[in-house]
Amino acid sequence: MSRREFTLGILGGGQLGRMFTSAARTMGYDVVILDPDPEAPAAHFASRHLCAPFTDTTALNDLARSCSAVTTEFENVPAASLEILASETLVRPRAQAVAIAQNRILEKSFLQEQGIAVGAFAVARCRESLMHGLRQVGLPAIIKTSRFGYDGKGQYRIDTFEQAADLLEREPTMLPVVIEALLPLDLEISVILARSAHQAIRFWSVAENRHRQGILDVTIAPARIPEVLAQQARDTAATIAQQLDYVGVMAVEFFVSQGRLLVNEMAPRPHNSGHYTLDACVTSQFEQQVRMLAGLPAGSTEQLRPAVMVNLLGELWAEGTPPWALLLAQPEVKLHLYGKQDPRPGRKMGHFTVLGATLEQALSTAERLRQHLQRE
Repeated sequence: MSRREFTLGILGGGQLGRMFTSAARTMGYDVVILDPDPEAPAAHFASRHLCAPFTDTTALNDLARSCSAVTTEFENVPAASLEILASETLVRPRAQAVAIAQNRILEKSFLQEQGIAVGAFAVARCRESLMHGLRQVGLPAIIKTSRFGYDGKGQYRIDTFEQAADLLEREPTMLPVVIEALLPLDLEISVILARSAHQAIRFWSVAENRHRQGILDVTIAPARIPEVLAQQARDTAATIAQQLDYVGVMAVEFFVSQGRLLVNEMAPRPHNSGHYTLDACVTSQFEQQVRMLAGLPAGSTEQLRPAVMVNLLGELWAEGTPPWALLLAQPEVKLHLYGKQDPRPGRKMGHFTVLGATLEQALSTAERLRQHLQRE
């Protein structure tokens, strides 16, 4: 059997690609990454780094010829690049699923077509339809760019029509956009699942998420919600995966608003809110991503301990390297740094996960450690 059969490829070399690559190498696979950043974190573990744009045909052909299967670590990779790869090698998830997830207009339309509940929204493609959409949805509202939005980027809260006009004057190329009603939130949760080529689905625990300035701050797993709501979330996520004919690991984020479950968005990849699975579950979301890509049986998603994950953002480095000894001295804390060289504010540099005998114990420890890190 050729070495190509034991080589996997991934578009994107950020922290998600890094954790996928680490899992794959541990399982005996070579990994080729394609990423234009010469300092891509995944390159530290990869067998080979193709340092080129995601649209580079030569690099894409090289990746396809080198690998038995290819995946992606983020949804904004050009769907056309996935189609080029699919002409020569196996691509999971398929380009059509990624294309829907990377465009908020297509995503909202898809969810509506499936009869899946979402918050009130409108699509605006010009100034007139923007103002009409705001009147239709009501103020205050959130305007979101149709593409390239993540971690709060490309999102704008609008309280008045004047603010909307000013925004459009500052950002004339932002159209088309999605206008979403500003919902009263009880909490936010996410479901991460793995779906195989044989249509078998495995779920991890539903996770409870807290955000700060649009960026995930803390994940609590399992979520502190009634089982009937957790089952509803799993069922909805499964419907999405099935209708997309999805193969791989995916995440679906939900709002819980006045007791009602509404889909916020989906991600065709492992997700920040699933990082706790690295330490708390029999099989992490990254090992499962490898398994789904390589056609292996799914690993158990059983959660062994309650867990709380805390993101570490670049502002923690404002006065130098944070005091990691504070975390490493704790026997039930796991620190994960992503190997990034430029700690900018808002940039995800790492995370730590606290395991506990109870969820309350893990959450208390996580909050105490985060406060200490921010004061040091």
